Amino acid sequence: MIDANKKHVLIYGDAFVDYIAEDQSNSTFTTFLGGATVNVAAGISRLGASSAFITVTGDDETSEFVRNELRKEGVDLTFAKLENDKRVSGVYVHLTDDNDRIFHTYIDETPDIQVETTDLSIEAFQDASVLHICSGTMFHLTALQTTREAVRLANKFGVPLSLDANIRPLRWKSEAHCRETIMSFVENTNLLKLTEEELFFLTETDTLKDGILKLAPYRIPVILVTAGELGTFAVIDGSITHVGVEPIIAVDTTGAGDAFIAGILRQIQLKGKPKTRDEWIDYISFGNKLGALCATKSGALSAMPRLEEIDE
Repeated sequence: MIDANKKHVLIYGDAFVDYIAEDQSNSTFTTFLGGATVNVAAGISRLGASSAFITVTGDDETSEFVRNELRKEGVDLTFAKLENDKRVSGVYVHLTDDNDRIFHTYIDETPDIQVETTDLSIEAFQDASVLHICSGTMFHLTALQTTREAVRLANKFGVPLSLDANIRPLRWKSEAHCRETIMSFVENTNLLKLTEEELFFLTETDTLKDGILKLAPYRIPVILVTAGELGTFAVIDGSITHVGVEPIIAVDTTGAGDAFIAGILRQIQLKGKPKTRDEWIDYISFGNKLGALCATKSGALSAMPRLEEIDE
């Protein structure tokens, strides 16, 4: 049974502005509100569930644009922080010949203005059905401390943790630091989402089987390894299941993974945590459908599916 007192999926992360290439020449760009956690927060709301976003924005036009767009999406900013001098980060996204995305260049004018541990509201965690984080802020010491405190509070109030590896190598001082930091959260994770490449990177293996075996000692209840057109390899209580996806013609894969996890978190918020393998497979199939639909459109947040576009 769903706990009616749980009001939202709680998400912590950075707001971003994405400058996405208009074609494979990567010479002209269109501006979108973006960032993995932004996409997930908005994606959940677009699917008729409640999301609350912990982030920090400033007093400039870009920050106001970010806040207005998030509110238009129905994302609750009650627990977000406004720090006048903060400037929202940006990233230039290039397209390959196969219409895949590459995070090319990051812009961050105020990296040291972050959500502090003291900014976290107890109420946010008391009312959360799930806490969702990704590694996008962990490279910064203050944000890392805040992430650890958020996980502590989630544990305190019995809130399951969803972690998207979401590795962006350009943001880290070294591969070793990136790997060590992300892996330090794995033992507290209830739902781990990562790509095949991220699995190989984190576990220093080169096959799906070996990567999953390397994660086995952490006893993660559910691991979701996304594999593009192949769908998702789900590890549920240690057993691997392949969940396929209907073929599509991909236009832009930016945000597809965010749409995927948004769909699963939406199901958890509205329907409760799955109790059986079959229920998990239903949730994952729903996420696969959303990820595929997202990939048929250009952009990231702009491509997040809406409830009316899909058949449940």
